[in-house]
Order: sequence, then C-alpha cells, then structure tokens
Amino acid sequence: MTTVPHEIDTPEIMVDREILARNIARMAEGVAAKGLALRPHAKTHKIPEIAELQLAAGAVGLTVATIGEAELFADRGVTDLFVAYPLWVGPRQAERLRRLAGRARIAVGTDSAEAARAMGTALGEAAGTIEVLVEIDSGHHRSGVAPTQAVEVARAAADAGLRVAGVFTFPGHSYAPGMPTEAAAQEQRALGEAARLLADAGLEITRVSGGSTPSALLTEAGTTTEVRPGVYVFGDAQQLELGRCALEDIALTVAATVVSRHEGDSVVPRRIVLDAGSKVLGGDRPAWATGFGRLMDFPGARITGLSEHHATVVFPEDAPLPALGERVRVIPNHVCVAVNLVDEVAVVSGGRVVDRWRVAARGMNR
Repeated sequence: MTTVPHEIDTPEIMVDREILARNIARMAEGVAAKGLALRPHAKTHKIPEIAELQLAAGAVGLTVATIGEAELFADRGVTDLFVAYPLWVGPRQAERLRRLAGRARIAVGTDSAEAARAMGTALGEAAGTIEVLVEIDSGHHRSGVAPTQAVEVARAAADAGLRVAGVFTFPGHSYAPGMPTEAAAQEQRALGEAARLLADAGLEITRVSGGSTPSALLTEAGTTTEVRPGVYVFGDAQQLELGRCALEDIALTVAATVVSRHEGDSVVPRRIVLDAGSKVLGGDRPAWATGFGRLMDFPGARITGLSEHHATVVFPEDAPLPALGERVRVIPNHVCVAVNLVDEVAVVSGGRVVDRWRVAARGMNR
C-alpha cells in the first residue's frame, strides 16, 4: 500500500509522476498507431507542466474549453490551440481572438449560422485568421447540429470570412456503462456524413475531430483525423467503473484523513468519515455510478454521501475499517471538477513530494 507522504496536509490533491507519464505515453502511442493526431483536452488538468509532457510525447496541439484557457497556454508557448466550444463572439471576444491569432494557430467551434455570422462580423478583417470547425451532434444531444445541417453552418461561416477547416464532435454518451464502443461508432458515422456533405458542397475539409477518453482508442482512422481525450492523463472513478482504466492507471488521488469512525449496527451503516468533501472532490455522480468516489486502497468501499467538508464512506462487512487519524487516498468521480477546485497539486514520486504544480488555468472560464 502506498502511504500519503508526510509533507501532505489533508485534504490535498496528489499526482503520481510515474503513473502520469505512463498514461501520457500510452495514449500517445495508441493514437499514433492508428494513424491519428492527438490533441488532448487541457481543461482536465489546466497545468502547463502536464501540457509540456503531452506535447513532448507527440501531441499536435491542445484542446481547450475557453478563450481564457487558450490565452494561458499560448502564454506558455503552445502554438496550436482549438477552443472546442460553440463560441458566441462579440467585440471583446473578437479582440482576444485577434491577439491570440497573432501568436498561435487558433481554431474555434460553432454550431449555428447565426453564431458564425456574428463571429465574422466581430472579427472583421481578422476573420480569415481564425479556423472554424462545425460542431456535430453524434448522439450526446448537447450542442452540435445534425450532419445534414453542417453545410448550412459552414457556408455561413465561409460567407462571413472565416476559414472553415472541418467538423468536430464530443461523444459524451461514451461516459455510460456499455456505451464507449457504440458511441465511437456513432461518432464515426456522424462525422463521416458531415465531412462528406461539406466536401460535396465544395468546402475543403482538413480536420475531422472527435474522441473522448472512453472512446479515443476505439476510434479508427479513415474518417477521423484527430482525437481529443482529456481524463486519460489522470483517470478517475468514472473511468474505473466504465472499465476504461485500472487502479494502477490512477495518477491523481486526494489525500484525506479519517476523522470519524463507526462500526455500525442494524440501524446505521458501517462507515468512516473523511475530511475531503465536495469542496475538493467535486459533487458529480452520474445516475449509474455506485458512489461519489472510491478509495484507492479499499476497493470495496464507496463514498455514499458528500458534504462540503465531509465524505461518508461505507465499507462492506468483510473489510476492516481504517483507524481514526489514518490517511487514505480518494479517487474522485470526475477528475476535471476536482482539479478545478484547487490552486495547486502535489507531485509525488517514491513516496515523497517532489514538486508542486500550479493549476494555472483555473478560473479561466471565459
């Protein structure tokens, strides 16, 4: 069992340096073997040091969720950035995009003719410096248009002076039991149809972008040109439950201390309480998940309740309860949320803290 380093005050996020490096290398090698480009989503980690590791491993650039994240990573020397979001661009956003385009290759998303025209108008003469990808709904039913509507949106973008580079999607429904393979197949069909329709309409398509952590290594070349997984660098309890990673792939945990302990009886459950609540773990729990998170060294335990500063962990009858004061490692359900709640993470190796990395893009929400 790996202990929590003595330098850690709980609750605190820890990143295992060796597991992180292994996860980065595995995804880079797996995607390259399929003939695809890797453009990892940096909203998961928001940490420049991790972005540098991803780029050194062969990533062609980064995906981000906001203009602010793009600005932060451009400041750190990243020269190829995709804001994979259907932006509504007004004068202030346009000025920021113009500045970004002066120092990096910038692409953004759109999913309506209205948004494309507004973007072109706001950017003015700089419209041609920005690449646009039309977002396609491949089954997640969040943002994005049906493949048959892609031409309308792309034509509006082109008429507004923007450079239409291709299409993208997020197969978010891959985050459900039994769905990664089917979601990957639906993604390929939707992107393939949209790309074909754009090509038939005379638009030159160079980028067909997809992929989530559950589906990235299920994606085949031929239709898609790049994938954008994010969570793979750390892993989390959702990926464990989906079978898309194993315990030995979990690079990020939250160090926590047992502050309350109850053997339970016929009325109340057998449980402990940790000092890591929703303010460090996040509160995400999909309907299919068996808890709000897991304990790294107690696989049968489940976090059944979260308060701001409490995590209630129920144990099976055949598993010993940790002692009061014992320090444990918690695997958050959704690692992207957890990282966004802290200012820095402790980097650990060989049972000790070897560095601390600032979550530099935290708060870059616009």
